[in-house]
Amino acid sequence: MKALSETIVKCENLKKWFPVRLGFFQTIISRRQLFLRAVDGISVDVKKGEIYGLAGESGSGKTTIGRLLLRLLTPTDGKIFFKDKDITFLKDKKMRPLRRQMQIIFQDPYESLNPRMLVRSILEEPLLIQGIGGKQTEELVHKAMEDVQLVPPEEFLLRFPHELSGGQRQRVAVARALVLNPEFVVADEPVSMLDVSIRAEVLNLMIDLVEKYNMAFLYITHDLALARHICDRIAVMYLGKVLEQGSSDDVIEGALHPYTQALVAAVPVPDPSSRRIEVRVKGEIPSPVNPPSGCRFHTRCPAYIGDICREKEPPLVDLGNDHLVACHLYSK
Repeated sequence: MKALSETIVKCENLKKWFPVRLGFFQTIISRRQLFLRAVDGISVDVKKGEIYGLAGESGSGKTTIGRLLLRLLTPTDGKIFFKDKDITFLKDKKMRPLRRQMQIIFQDPYESLNPRMLVRSILEEPLLIQGIGGKQTEELVHKAMEDVQLVPPEEFLLRFPHELSGGQRQRVAVARALVLNPEFVVADEPVSMLDVSIRAEVLNLMIDLVEKYNMAFLYITHDLALARHICDRIAVMYLGKVLEQGSSDDVIEGALHPYTQALVAAVPVPDPSSRRIEVRVKGEIPSPVNPPSGCRFHTRCPAYIGDICREKEPPLVDLGNDHLVACHLYSK
């Protein structure tokens, strides 16, 4: 694991509850506002030069965390800090200069790029919004394209997105995020829409760029094998909560929480003679509108130990080497 330095982004007890719209008759009968608890008390920190992974099933709140840290969403409660500056409820006017230092790579390159804009216009747009113009714009655009290996730049600048392959589109999306030289980047499953043959190229490109520019990088994924390959630390999320957190080797090789163990066991092993471990977790993730009491995972947990799991929420306990787990099997 690489030596890490200062914390660039962190949050404390972060929550995001979305109000649920009910039908007219339901509103009259219940007279109670329901909320979808997408993120429900999360504390994470991302350091300079680090790739921090958020892993978990669909619906666990990973993408919402990324958007909250970038202040694309306003939190319901908790605190968000960017380089020790509290940006939790910062007004748009004061957030705008910080946008240059915080960027996002979206999941789908087919949807995230404007089909009516040339590649040159797509890459120039962030610079123009931040008031960077003239010859400097051209230099920064060419540099970003060279960083993502779209060379020579002249071959791609006058193309529309539909004239590019999937891998080239995602490279343009990465270049757009990096053209402002940000200190913090959120990558929301950036290779899930790409062919398997080119995923490794894009992933290795991102790893090289993180090392080159020493940026803080939040990588969102549901693939633990991929997370182990590129992440320095991993947090495993379930239903708006972090259940386990630590270095990638500790979380994957020494998984402690039953949910993490199930996710690791579900990863395919490229060996037809190897014995497959049965995954004992059954059923679907419960509704975040009405999450289970106590431990969120107790309704599906193969290690359920009784009333304490159903009634009391387990705290995140540090078991050494910054390996944290939220499970009553380990709480004192």
